[in-house]
Amino acid sequence: ENREDMLSSKSNRLTEALEEANKLFSGVSCAREAALDAQFLVLASNLGKEKANELHSEMTAFDSLTFAEDLLTFMGINRVQVEENDSDSESTSGGYLPSNAWRKLGEETEKYFRRAPSFHYMLGSFKSDPPVPRQRIERQKKARGGEEKRAMPAQLKKMEESHQEATEKEVERILGLLQTHFKNDPDTPISFFDLVIDPNSFARTVENIFHVSFIIRDGFARLKLDDDKLPIIEPSKENEGKGDHHSAGARNQVVISLNHQEWK
Repeated sequence: ENREDMLSSKSNRLTEALEEANKLFSGVSCAREAALDAQFLVLASNLGKEKANELHSEMTAFDSLTFAEDLLTFMGINRVQVEENDSDSESTSGGYLPSNAWRKLGEETEKYFRRAPSFHYMLGSFKSDPPVPRQRIERQKKARGGEEKRAMPAQLKKMEESHQEATEKEVERILGLLQTHFKNDPDTPISFFDLVIDPNSFARTVENIFHVSFIIRDGFARLKLDDDKLPIIEPSKENEGKGDHHSAGARNQVVISLNHQEWK
C-alpha cells in the first residue's frame, strides 16, 4: 500500500517497518506467523533492491571496449587504413599501429609511475679483464745449521733477562720505600691504595699493584684490614723470613678488580 512512499530516498518508512518486524518476530510462536515474517522479509528485500537502484552515485562505469578504442586512437592507429587493408586482403596478419606506437604509450604512462633512480658507478665501471695471476715465489728452505738455531733463543733469553731485571729493581725500590716509611712512623698504618695508586696514570697503578704482589708473595710484607675494612700494608718482621715454608703455606692469594672508573 505504501510502496511509493517507502521507495522515496527521503523516507525512512522501510527502516521503521523492519524495526517493527523485528519486535513482532520475538513473539512468534507458530508456523503461520513465521511464514508471514518470511514473506515480509522477501517484500522488504525487493523494496530495498529497488531503492538502491534508484540511487544516483554520479559515477561512470568502466567500459573496457571504450578504453581500448581510446587507447588505440592515442597510439596513432589509422582506421581508414585498417578498413582498406581488410578489404584488399584477408590474409595479412599483424597490427596497423605505427612503429613508435608502444614507445609513445610508454613515454606517456611513465609520468604516472614512480621509478627507481638510474644505477651508476661511483668510481667507473668494473673492469671485465680477469686479474693478472701473481707469480708464485718459492720459499727458501731453512738451513739446518746450528748457528741459526742458537741465534733466536739467545736473543729471547737476553730480552727476558732484561725485563726480569727491570721488574726486580722496581720491586726492590717499592720495598725500600715501604720499609723507610714504616721505620720513620711505625705507629701509622700504610694504606695499600695510597701506596699503589698513581693519580695521574691508570697503567702505572696497575704496574704498582703487580710489583707489590711480588713483595707479598715472597713474604717481605703482609696485608691486613683496618677498622674500616680497608687493606693496609706493613713490612714483615725480620724473623718472618722469605724462606720459611710454613709461613709461605699459610699465605693466601687475592685477586683485585680495578677498572678505570674505580681508579678515578
